[in-house]
Amino acid sequence: MDKDLKYKDITEKIIGASFEVHSFLGNGFQEVIYQRALAYELNQRNLRFAREIEQDIYYKDIDKPIGRRRADFVVENNVLVELKAVKALEDVHLA
Repeated sequence: MDKDLKYKDITEKIIGASFEVHSFLGNGFQEVIYQRALAYELNQRNLRFAREIEQDIYYKDIDKPIGRRRADFVVENNVLVELKAVKALEDVHLA
């Protein structure tokens, strides 16, 4: 089943990079520290990415954006990565 996952090769590298950051740094740092470390690890894996990208949010047939959001990383122009420097994820983080 997982052979059908979209962008599997990219997401596997991102997950590996994320585990490397967490294994090395552990818990307790501000999000920006994890962002910088993940940027390093993504570079090590030859992944192209952009950080802190503003994106317009559209809804149904409204032709103007209804708001904006900022993505921590957009990797290979296809995968959004949102970092959370918290002890445990809560429902609000999953939105």
